[in-house]
Amino acid sequence: MACEDWRAKLDLYVDGELASADTAALGAHLRGCSLCASDVLERVQLKRSVQIAGKRYQPSAQLRNKIVKSVARRTRFGFSWRFAAVAALVALVSAVALNSYFGRQRVARQHVYSELADLHVGTLASATPLDVLSSDRHTVKPWFQGKIPFTFNLPELQGSEFTLIGGRVAYLEQSAGAHLIFQVRQHKISLFIFPERGTEMPQPPSGPVNQLSFNVDSWTQNGLRYFVVGDANANDIRALSKLLGDAR
Repeated sequence: MACEDWRAKLDLYVDGELASADTAALGAHLRGCSLCASDVLERVQLKRSVQIAGKRYQPSAQLRNKIVKSVARRTRFGFSWRFAAVAALVALVSAVALNSYFGRQRVARQHVYSELADLHVGTLASATPLDVLSSDRHTVKPWFQGKIPFTFNLPELQGSEFTLIGGRVAYLEQSAGAHLIFQVRQHKISLFIFPERGTEMPQPPSGPVNQLSFNVDSWTQNGLRYFVVGDANANDIRALSKLLGDAR
């Protein structure tokens, strides 16, 4: 299919609304067409910006006053309206604080996932995506020595559906980490490993989530944060994550 035909489907691809057969075919096309891959990257970045902007709502003073007055009107026997107003205000402030905390966590997580989606797409669209090419974990893992400030384990993939392709050094928020590419059938999956940096990185959700048409899984282990990103289905992402988490 020509580029012009694929471009009409890029928005559906980014929104995760493209049929599975077309998704696989378009993914294969993007790996060989830097122009279309660049268009996808622009759409992903735009979608990320819109999502982040949409999470910045904070309750207004008018809304807080409306809630306080509503509670005061309903107050009857046992305590005064002033006590009810104070209690309602305390509850509101607590709820806003919790919502603000979880909102910041959600926005920060989406920001990180969007950055990783950009790295995933950009790497696959690059003419030279990897710095070390090998399916042998005993070749790929030692290559990172001296290039990143930590070490990690890779699983034995023999007997599984996954194949290690290679790796490169990647950067997330000025932190150097490992970026490895795996393949399952026709799908490429990125594994990112970075040092765990406490509150600077949001806490991961439980299990794979869908982010900008990609399935993403994340967890912490031995002081490291792992991210698995790809257009493979959630079961494949979960299976690779388990292999990585069990690696010794």
